[in-house]
Amino acid sequence: MKLVDEVEITVTAGNGGNGCVGFRREKFIPLGGPDGGDGGDGGSVLIVTDENLNTLVDFRHQTMFRAGRGENGMGRQMYGKGGEDKVIVVPVGTVVHNVMTDEVIGDLTEHGQSLLVARGGKGGLGNMHFKSSTNRSPRQSTTGEAGEERTLRLELKLLADIGLLGFPNAGKSTLIRAVSAATPKVADYPFTTLYPNLGVVSVEPARSFVIADIPGLIEGAADGAGLGALFLRHIQRTRLLLHLVEIAPLDGSDAVDQVRAIERELEKFDAALLDKPRWLLINKADTLLPEEAESEAARIIETLGWTAPWFLISGLAHDGTREVMLKVQSALDDMDREAREAADAV
Repeated sequence: MKLVDEVEITVTAGNGGNGCVGFRREKFIPLGGPDGGDGGDGGSVLIVTDENLNTLVDFRHQTMFRAGRGENGMGRQMYGKGGEDKVIVVPVGTVVHNVMTDEVIGDLTEHGQSLLVARGGKGGLGNMHFKSSTNRSPRQSTTGEAGEERTLRLELKLLADIGLLGFPNAGKSTLIRAVSAATPKVADYPFTTLYPNLGVVSVEPARSFVIADIPGLIEGAADGAGLGALFLRHIQRTRLLLHLVEIAPLDGSDAVDQVRAIERELEKFDAALLDKPRWLLINKADTLLPEEAESEAARIIETLGWTAPWFLISGLAHDGTREVMLKVQSALDDMDREAREAADAV
């Protein structure tokens, strides 16, 4: 299914029911007092996450959501029934924005997390509340309050441990095919990946992680060029970035220039992305002789002044990919351990 990762919806909470003007009428009690009950509260609109969903595609077909109205109050001090809440189910990783104010209402990152996005109106008061020593037969009541209405923008940020970066045709889709069961489209032309793909990499039983492949970036991506800018948000939650570059780009460009171009785009989009751990994977080593590949890889690393881990691999031939995934898993295990130790120290 094609990923839909941003939609706008309108949510309307239910109005509160009106209060009732009523009087007690019973045999042998001709002057019964006021007994009009309160109106029921309107239903609210809530957003709840479900880990079994991975796209917002359902909202392409339904964009209006309304909770139930509260019932009016009745005689004999009977309260109106409250309106039914409207529950909207979204994938884990959804960020909810208020379109009018452009503020983030909530960032939903856990299964079953609930967020109130529109509160139902309070029910009106019946005339039984307006009785006093000077007004024994009040004919006053109040109407129910209107429920809140909002236009929301839902933005899905995939929850993945690892994010793949690179120019179009850097070999990201080939790599994710090589290390997981994901089957993204692979072809010898740019932009074969039109939407993000997720794959689960299992290095051994009970040890696995999720890897995300986003469409290739080009220079100017952060300003809207190409497809990658639409999906850069999906690597904001990742813990480690794998930056793929062709060892000898077919267009004759220099791999060093491609790496620096992507770094500039990351900085434009979100400077914090440059602070994430980022490893360099020099891909398509099988297109050169072994000695040439090693020499060119050494030149790239030296010219870049690269100090983080780097690997010479071939995603197509699966050369070096297993080693990279094992080291990635070890790095993630270390991060988890450090996080536990930090939490224990608090």
